[in-house]
Amino acid sequence: MLPRLPVLLCPVCRQDLQPVGDGGTGRVRALACRERHSFDAARQGYFNMLVGKGTAFESDTAEMVGARAAFLDAGHYRPLADALARAAAPALNGPAPTVLDSGTGTGHYLRALLDYLGDHLKTSERGDGGDGVAAVGLDISKFALRRAAKLNPDAINLVGDVWQPLPLPDAAVDVVTVVFAPRNAGEFARVLKPKGRLIVVTPRAGHLGEIASQAGMLGIDPAKDERLADALSGRFSLLSTQDLDVDLSLSPEDVANLALMGPAGHHTDRATLTERLAGLPQTTTVSARFRISIFLPSEIPAP
Repeated sequence: MLPRLPVLLCPVCRQDLQPVGDGGTGRVRALACRERHSFDAARQGYFNMLVGKGTAFESDTAEMVGARAAFLDAGHYRPLADALARAAAPALNGPAPTVLDSGTGTGHYLRALLDYLGDHLKTSERGDGGDGVAAVGLDISKFALRRAAKLNPDAINLVGDVWQPLPLPDAAVDVVTVVFAPRNAGEFARVLKPKGRLIVVTPRAGHLGEIASQAGMLGIDPAKDERLADALSGRFSLLSTQDLDVDLSLSPEDVANLALMGPAGHHTDRATLTERLAGLPQTTTVSARFRISIFLPSEIPAP
């Protein structure tokens, strides 16, 4: 059985895309529009929606994605994944809900959300006919999408640039989640339903402070919250925030993975990091400090 798919738009002509099934395997073989633009599924199951010149932005490398998968699979950020799922679930409790995970990476947070919905929102409560949530994972890294498609076969996983028009129609999405990823306020406002939610996860001051300098990580901008508010101003209003602190016990390998999975991974490699971190003890206690911010489309006033 094919997963329930949202309406998707062709990135070339903006006509509706229709899934083409692959026999009885339960997989979508291609997405095609009536103008005969077709996008075949990669062998790993994702679809490449970058057209024309593609994207000018640097995507995560295979090494960066591997480090992220190793770190997240070890469960270090599981409390964040659970908190994000709880924050998103109320807005996905209606009929035929749809979620967009923008900057989905390896699909870790989307998987936690889908599992939470499956456990806590039963068909009788949702009234969606039993088809469940339609989920879209978007990222510019094909290396990340290879893993995301394997982890989330019940989602549609797309290689795409958040700074280009999203392949979704207006007012089609109940929740947009963005975890440590770029935010296109105009496109998010366009695709969200009037009562939808934009949920953004950002680091707070002091995040990973015990290891940031030694591991070559970028510092946290003290004006980060103000910049986020400015970027969303006029399109979204802040509904609520939740601060989450997680104490981590990390090995030197964990610390290296943590550094490689973020922006620092574009400028270093594992051998260099291993040398820099050689003096770390067997276990280092590190504070992870997150902020989960929930925004409403601006025409819906916050209570």
